[in-house]
Amino acid sequence: MASNDHLRTALVVVDVQRDFCVGGALATSGGHRIIPAINAYFDQARKAALPVYLSRDWHPPITSHFQAYGGEWPHHCVQGTPGAEFHPDLTVPPDATNITKGHTPEHPGYSAFDGHTPDGRPLLTDLRDRHIDMLYVAGLTIEYCVKLTTLDALGAGLQVTVLTDAVAGLEATPGDSARALAEMERAGAHLTTGLAAAHRR
Repeated sequence: MASNDHLRTALVVVDVQRDFCVGGALATSGGHRIIPAINAYFDQARKAALPVYLSRDWHPPITSHFQAYGGEWPHHCVQGTPGAEFHPDLTVPPDATNITKGHTPEHPGYSAFDGHTPDGRPLLTDLRDRHIDMLYVAGLTIEYCVKLTTLDALGAGLQVTVLTDAVAGLEATPGDSARALAEMERAGAHLTTGLAAAHRR
């Protein structure tokens, strides 16, 4: 396997949407506090010429994902609602690629790899076309969307670094976030802060 200095890298920011932040329908513990760190990573990615992806939950009003229809969760990130918008304090790069997921009634779409680009291509296809080998992952939520995005990336043969100062969890049970981070690390993810300086463009 190539060393990190010879990998083409991208930053993936998962689901930093209003409904997962303070006052939202499914607020994480401290989700709003990671936004300055994510904005700093956006700036670092721009300086290093790294591609940036932003995933978003984009659920229909009626879906088996929601409690009202047999699912686990309250209504959240419903298509076209304010709760589905990215947090307004994010300084999203203008050339970032949006990844839409959870947009069909029968699929929850936890992982960004369940989603597609604006032109309908799966995330993994877009990464392959750009010859990307490694992902930095940040965002919400550690126990679900961040974890499953990370595990799917590892399963696809990508290297993954989880940016631990730029993730937050729901913490439905105390310790859930720590356990999820440990699971990702056991699966092969690297846990750290900061983007490494040298990557192949």
